Amino acid sequence: MKINSNYLKLKDSYLFSLIAKKVDEFRNQHPQKDIIRLGIGDVTLPLVPAVVDAMHRAVSEMGNAETFKGYGEEQGYAFLRQAVCNYYAKKGIMIDIDEVFISDGAKSDLGNILDIFDTDNKVIIPDPVYPVYVDTNIMAGREIIFINGNVHNNFLPLPDESLDGDIVYICSPNNPTGAVYTREQLKIWVDWALERQAVILFDSAYEAFIQDNNLPTSIYQIPGAKSCAIEFCSLSKTAGFTGTRCGYTVVPFELERSNASLNKLWLRRQTTKFNGVPYIVQRGAEAVFTETGLKQIKDNIDYYIDNAGIIADTLTELGIWFTGGRNSPYIWLKCPNNMSSWEFFDFLLYNCKIVGTPGIGFGNKGEGFFRLTAFGKRQNVTEAMVRIRQTKF
Repeated sequence: MKINSNYLKLKDSYLFSLIAKKVDEFRNQHPQKDIIRLGIGDVTLPLVPAVVDAMHRAVSEMGNAETFKGYGEEQGYAFLRQAVCNYYAKKGIMIDIDEVFISDGAKSDLGNILDIFDTDNKVIIPDPVYPVYVDTNIMAGREIIFINGNVHNNFLPLPDESLDGDIVYICSPNNPTGAVYTREQLKIWVDWALERQAVILFDSAYEAFIQDNNLPTSIYQIPGAKSCAIEFCSLSKTAGFTGTRCGYTVVPFELERSNASLNKLWLRRQTTKFNGVPYIVQRGAEAVFTETGLKQIKDNIDYYIDNAGIIADTLTELGIWFTGGRNSPYIWLKCPNNMSSWEFFDFLLYNCKIVGTPGIGFGNKGEGFFRLTAFGKRQNVTEAMVRIRQTKF
């Protein structure tokens, strides 16, 4: 018996355990100090009423013999897939119901989609980056090519003629940087992928946070993208489903490689390895896309965006460089006075009693940067900015 030795190449997931250790040490030394956490990537507002009501009705259905549901379609119930299609139609994007696959969140599909690709494919991943992109490809033994985000490109790297790869990950709005690609920038990526017959894995988990109508909320708003891109979206941050678990992936019929339909390959994979999202959860997800549901989740998104604006305004006032915060719940800032990521973590903790996330945890190019999130409660965000304003960097 042999194990998959690629797993031995993974780094220990020490980032958040180290953060927890440092916070515990501080709390033990200063038990009376009130710590504000702005590093959390989880939502704090509850599910909206439309979702809760729909899930209550679904629970009642499951307790009635006439309306009870057993196994559902692995790719998702038609009522939810059609709701996703209608949502895209409002953006001017027409997709077929059989191009939509319901999942338990974008994270799962971003890793599982790799099943349909050969391990010899070279993968292009931005740095800094959401760790799942890197780790899932290390597990499979693929060669990874990193492209660097930095202050000069506003953490929105673009391809050039020398870049060569088969699969590329793009996240916009980005986690951790909060940066958002423009239509013109995404077109560069689409044209690059079409020319090389590469495939873009487009993570749009935070698309609902985009406030600027000129910015794309789907890669399919770019001509040609259906022939080169798979789009992943999650209701985790959009509708507070981090604990409820539901998302969707779009694999267009037009997307073919090596004379094979990626849509059919993904359907085959899902029907073999995935038994679907619970009916109750899918009914709740369907309610997200109703007129009432969309209005209610917009109120929650606006709450988080306002939090992000409070943070962004403070950093602007203090002359600290950052991206994100305007069309994203993440704020990615340059550590003042050339501090390292961990030095700034300690500085904020001990001087402001604020916890964030060191940028180095998202890749080597994250060194010297720091992530704050807008998912906290308003009073905590406001108080945190008061503390930062009162601190001399």
